[in-house]
Amino acid sequence: MNQNRIRSFSSFSIFLVIPLSGIILLLIIIPWKDSERLLQSYLYSAPSWRPSSTSSNAATSSSSSHQPSIFHSSPSLPVEEMKRRSEYYKHAPVADAKLQKAKGVLARARALIREAVMNPNHTSKLHDPDYVPHGDIYRNAYAFHRSYLLMESHFKIFVYKEGEPPIFHNGVCKDIYSMEGFFINFMELDTRFRTQEPSEAHVYFLPFSVVMILEHLFDPIIRDKAVLQRVLVDYIHVISHKYPYWNRSLGTDHFMLSCHDWGPRATWYVPQLYFNSIRVLCNANTSEHFNPRKDASFPEINLRTGEIPDLTISSNFKTERPILAFFAGGPHGRIRPALFHHWKEKDESLLVYETLPEGLSYSEMMRKSKFCLCPSGHEVASPRIPEAIYADCVPVLISEHYVLPFSDVLDWDSFSVRISVKDIPDLKKILTGIREKEYVRMQANVRQVKRHFAVNNPPKRFDVFSMIIHSVWLRRLNLRIGVI
Repeated sequence: MNQNRIRSFSSFSIFLVIPLSGIILLLIIIPWKDSERLLQSYLYSAPSWRPSSTSSNAATSSSSSHQPSIFHSSPSLPVEEMKRRSEYYKHAPVADAKLQKAKGVLARARALIREAVMNPNHTSKLHDPDYVPHGDIYRNAYAFHRSYLLMESHFKIFVYKEGEPPIFHNGVCKDIYSMEGFFINFMELDTRFRTQEPSEAHVYFLPFSVVMILEHLFDPIIRDKAVLQRVLVDYIHVISHKYPYWNRSLGTDHFMLSCHDWGPRATWYVPQLYFNSIRVLCNANTSEHFNPRKDASFPEINLRTGEIPDLTISSNFKTERPILAFFAGGPHGRIRPALFHHWKEKDESLLVYETLPEGLSYSEMMRKSKFCLCPSGHEVASPRIPEAIYADCVPVLISEHYVLPFSDVLDWDSFSVRISVKDIPDLKKILTGIREKEYVRMQANVRQVKRHFAVNNPPKRFDVFSMIIHSVWLRRLNLRIGVI
């Protein structure tokens, strides 16, 4: 019995030693460059020639399992594939050095921001020619300013070039989903944060538009939602096989952005996009698995005509506002019917309409109101929140499970009022119970926070585009600057 085991072990040893000794002999005989090439050729035919790509295979297994993975070698490889892999090894040391450099930048930034977080009452002495964050609209003004300046100095974003318009690299820039289109278009033209060198990037942007996928490929009669699956699974398959970055991080340093109601649904079909990647969403609903530690919320801004509002035009900020509160909109969703049941056209100072009466202007009504009601509809986000801010009207937030935009930086309680659904019957009592001094303070804060919701073309510092980028920056750092 033992002799048989010894014979088996000897046979296995011979089987193992012969090819290895042959390689060593060739390395001694053949000049170094040729031997290196030969060794790479041997490695390429091994079962795994580089870090495992099971991540991309898992991400795309639902619809592309029939497609061979270029990361798992077959016994005989095409010449072009051999060349590509040779290039990978040729540049691997440089790529690793760039990766370590990028990680070093993030580590230093993280340490500096944490230091600022530990000093929440510190008065910022950081030089800034445009704006120095201050006041109680911020959870920690000094930490935010420190973080923002570090972002401007160091943050690099690579935008994948794969994909053709109108599905990719393009978006609708009007109506309720306008911010999705504006952000994608701004990133295409950006020179502050975008890098053309992917190995230098800290994050990677997936420039698909859920709105455009549904507009061009979704049949409203058949209503086949799997069109999202086909597009996104194929797209992740392409970039994960063409570049090493998705597989290297399992998608954790990649981000997508969508303002469509189906934005979260679009990520379901690629598990790593859903669980690992940074999802920047208007529909930031924790009951639908929005994770504020890795995902970011941004505002839903309705640019009805595509024209950007001029927020420098002064509203009647300091003048009398005769209307206590105002809302006009449809009864959809679960919250609005309760609002209509208790307040629809039932009070002279708390004006709630399903359809705005003839002769009244929606924007004028907001500018004449002290408070603007912002109940959720079908989804948690509401364009009425930025509309209220633009009108210097204190937003009254009536929602459930909604993670508010930029809430890791902004203290929403300093410039808005939150009402739970169960308190809708007491809405007027709650609003009239706010003292005038407190209201004046809140309205002044609304006016100050307006710069962070402003849409500019081209983007400006501290505006909504920059705040979205900053939200991604914080998640790439895995930092929360609002708490110690």
